[in-house]
Amino acid sequence: MKTPRFWQEKGLVSALLTPAGWIYGAVTQLRLRLIKPHKCKAKVICIGNITAGGVGKTPVAMAMAEKYLKAGKKVFFVTRGYKGKLKNIMVDLKKHTPEETGDEARLLAGVAPTIISPQRELGAEKAVRLGAEVVIMDDGLQNPGLFKDESWLVFDGATGIGNGKTIPAGPLRETLENGEKRGDYVLIMGEDKTGLAQRCSLPVYYGRLKPQPFDLENKRVLAFAGIGHPEKFYQTLKSIGYVPVITRDFPDHHTYTAAELDELRATAAMQGLTPVTTEKDYVKLPESVRKDIYCLKVRAEWRDKPFTNKD
Repeated sequence: MKTPRFWQEKGLVSALLTPAGWIYGAVTQLRLRLIKPHKCKAKVICIGNITAGGVGKTPVAMAMAEKYLKAGKKVFFVTRGYKGKLKNIMVDLKKHTPEETGDEARLLAGVAPTIISPQRELGAEKAVRLGAEVVIMDDGLQNPGLFKDESWLVFDGATGIGNGKTIPAGPLRETLENGEKRGDYVLIMGEDKTGLAQRCSLPVYYGRLKPQPFDLENKRVLAFAGIGHPEKFYQTLKSIGYVPVITRDFPDHHTYTAAELDELRATAAMQGLTPVTTEKDYVKLPESVRKDIYCLKVRAEWRDKPFTNKD
């Protein structure tokens, strides 16, 4: 989602919306207290957040799964399938379309079996019946239905908790204090520009999205993205030597029409540019156009101290 600019500052708009934020926060906490979470036999790890907007949860969930897969564990993802039409299914990349599953579920399914289930406890039980030893939730920190054995609170280092207010006055789904009560670790993605680490009571880890370089002879590109913070994608391209001559922003989780893709490819051809997009966007593109568009993949990594430019 495209977050409002006033969410990063305490001004008149946020002040006027503060009472509505109090109500939103109170309703969230009431819902969390009233529902008793179901505990399943597999280890449940939640990759969640307390802020609205993209913070990199899905790449972190994928990296977490790869860690357990390398250790020989049978891993399943459980996700709500945001923007997808189908519910309560196991994702089949050959059978299901991007419109049916949503983009995040398709990315996850490329790593481990993925179940789309708005009722996470039902999805987790299905995973257990299929032999899951570890269930990873992509999002769901505020979903009370499933007991979490381990919860990671993921933040964008550039924006932190914004103005510290709750939706709609600010970016928070709940306060930092309340979120940390149900968390185990904080993961700050990118440079901690707001000093968030000093405000956290949980152990803090520092992460980044590391690009997987691809070799294009033509370094001048037309870059397009339908993600929460497309400017990060463009900066990443620059960091590995590409020049985004033209950039096109689309809404988060955008489903591309044939006309949009034709226009993007035609514009790139006329300007002598190579079309490049994110992996999250690429998995939604029809097979017929993928040969004309390149995909920049990123992988999440983290550790207990900040990354530097030398890393």
